[in-house]
Amino acid sequence: MEMQLDLYCVSPQAHPPVCKILNYGKFKFDKAKKEREAKKNQKKTVVKEIRFTATTDKHDLETKAKASIKFLQDGMKVKVAVFIKGRMMQRMDIVKQTLTYFLDLVKDYSVIEKQPELLGKDYYVVLNPKK
Repeated sequence: MEMQLDLYCVSPQAHPPVCKILNYGKFKFDKAKKEREAKKNQKKTVVKEIRFTATTDKHDLETKAKASIKFLQDGMKVKVAVFIKGRMMQRMDIVKQTLTYFLDLVKDYSVIEKQPELLGKDYYVVLNPKK
Protein backbone atom coordinates (compact mmCIF):
# COMPACT_ATOMS: atom_id res chain seq x y z
CA MET A 1 0.00 0.00 0.00
CA GLU A 2 1.50 3.38 -1.10
CA MET A 3 1.08 6.14 1.57
CA GLN A 4 2.74 9.05 -0.34
CA LEU A 5 5.00 9.94 2.64
CA ASP A 6 8.64 11.03 2.70
CA LEU A 7 11.60 10.22 4.94
CA TYR A 8 12.82 13.55 6.41
CA CYS A 9 16.18 13.68 8.23
CA VAL A 10 15.68 15.93 11.28
CA SER A 11 19.21 15.67 12.74
CA PRO A 12 21.80 14.13 10.40
CA GLN A 13 24.75 14.84 12.79
CA ALA A 14 23.28 12.75 15.64
CA HIS A 15 24.38 9.15 16.18
CA PRO A 16 22.21 7.46 15.00
CA PRO A 17 20.67 10.08 12.64
CA VAL A 18 17.11 11.12 13.58
CA CYS A 19 14.50 10.86 10.81
CA LYS A 20 10.71 11.36 10.49
CA ILE A 21 8.19 9.90 8.12
CA LEU A 22 5.94 12.74 6.95
CA ASN A 23 4.34 14.49 3.99
CA TYR A 24 7.16 16.87 2.96
CA GLY A 25 4.92 19.25 0.96
CA LYS A 26 2.67 19.81 3.97
CA PHE A 27 5.73 20.19 6.22
CA LYS A 28 7.19 22.94 3.97
CA PHE A 29 3.81 24.73 3.81
CA ASP A 30 3.41 24.69 7.62
CA LYS A 31 6.97 25.94 8.11
CA ALA A 32 6.45 28.84 5.66
CA LYS A 33 3.15 29.69 7.37
CA LYS A 34 4.86 29.89 10.78
CA GLU A 35 7.57 32.15 9.34
CA ARG A 36 4.95 34.50 7.83
CA GLU A 37 3.13 34.70 11.18
CA ALA A 38 6.38 35.44 13.03
CA LYS A 39 7.28 38.16 10.51
CA LYS A 40 3.82 39.72 10.76
CA ASN A 41 4.05 39.90 14.56
CA GLN A 42 7.46 41.59 14.57
CA LYS A 43 7.56 45.17 15.75
CA LYS A 44 9.29 47.45 13.27
CA THR A 45 11.18 50.42 14.68
CA VAL A 46 10.71 53.53 12.57
CA VAL A 47 13.26 56.34 12.85
CA LYS A 48 12.19 59.77 11.61
CA GLU A 49 14.76 62.50 11.07
CA ILE A 50 14.38 66.20 11.85
CA ARG A 51 17.11 68.45 10.40
CA PHE A 52 17.84 72.13 10.86
CA THR A 53 20.81 74.48 11.02
CA ALA A 54 22.24 76.31 14.01
CA THR A 55 20.78 79.61 12.76
CA THR A 56 17.22 78.31 12.33
CA ASP A 57 14.65 80.72 13.78
CA LYS A 58 12.86 79.85 17.04
CA HIS A 59 9.43 79.72 15.39
CA ASP A 60 10.70 77.22 12.81
CA LEU A 61 12.22 75.14 15.61
CA GLU A 62 8.85 75.14 17.40
CA THR A 63 7.16 73.92 14.20
CA LYS A 64 9.72 71.13 13.84
CA ALA A 65 9.29 70.30 17.54
CA LYS A 66 5.52 69.88 17.02
CA ALA A 67 6.20 67.46 14.14
CA SER A 68 8.68 65.46 16.22
CA ILE A 69 6.25 65.35 19.18
CA LYS A 70 3.65 63.85 16.83
CA PHE A 71 6.18 61.21 15.71
CA LEU A 72 7.10 60.44 19.32
CA GLN A 73 3.43 60.08 20.29
CA ASP A 74 3.03 57.60 17.42
CA GLY A 75 5.82 55.51 18.98
CA MET A 76 8.59 56.34 16.50
CA LYS A 77 12.19 57.23 17.29
CA VAL A 78 13.33 60.69 16.19
CA LYS A 79 16.86 61.56 15.06
CA VAL A 80 17.46 65.28 15.53
CA ALA A 81 20.34 66.56 13.41
CA VAL A 82 21.76 70.07 13.43
CA PHE A 83 23.47 70.59 10.06
CA ILE A 84 26.70 72.55 10.48
CA LYS A 85 27.68 74.57 7.43
CA GLY A 86 30.65 76.79 6.70
CA ARG A 87 32.38 78.44 9.61
CA MET A 88 29.71 77.37 12.08
CA MET A 89 32.13 74.56 13.08
CA GLN A 90 34.14 77.21 14.99
CA ARG A 91 30.95 78.34 16.78
CA MET A 92 29.86 75.04 18.36
CA ASP A 93 28.41 77.01 21.29
CA ILE A 94 25.62 78.31 18.98
CA VAL A 95 25.02 74.79 17.62
CA LYS A 96 24.73 73.34 21.14
CA GLN A 97 22.50 76.20 22.24
CA THR A 98 20.09 75.60 19.29
CA LEU A 99 19.98 71.86 19.99
CA THR A 100 19.41 72.44 23.70
CA TYR A 101 16.50 74.79 22.91
CA PHE A 102 14.95 72.15 20.63
CA LEU A 103 15.43 69.39 23.23
CA ASP A 104 13.73 71.59 25.86
CA LEU A 105 10.69 71.85 23.57
CA VAL A 106 10.31 68.05 23.30
CA LYS A 107 11.57 66.97 26.76
CA ASP A 108 8.06 66.11 28.04
CA TYR A 109 7.54 63.56 25.27
CA SER A 110 11.01 62.05 24.79
CA VAL A 111 13.99 60.41 26.42
CA ILE A 112 17.49 60.97 25.05
CA GLU A 113 18.90 57.62 23.90
CA LYS A 114 22.49 58.81 23.57
CA GLN A 115 24.21 62.11 24.34
CA PRO A 116 24.60 64.46 21.34
CA GLU A 117 27.57 63.66 19.11
CA LEU A 118 29.25 65.03 16.01
CA LEU A 119 29.14 62.86 12.88
CA GLY A 120 30.57 64.53 9.80
CA LYS A 121 28.72 67.85 9.43
CA ASP A 122 25.81 66.78 11.63
CA TYR A 123 25.54 67.26 15.38
CA TYR A 124 22.84 64.77 16.23
CA VAL A 125 20.94 63.07 19.02
CA VAL A 126 18.42 60.18 18.94
CA LEU A 127 15.20 60.51 20.96
CA ASN A 128 12.99 57.67 22.15
CA PRO A 129 9.31 58.15 23.03
CA LYS A 130 8.47 58.28 26.74
CA LYS A 131 6.51 55.29 28.00
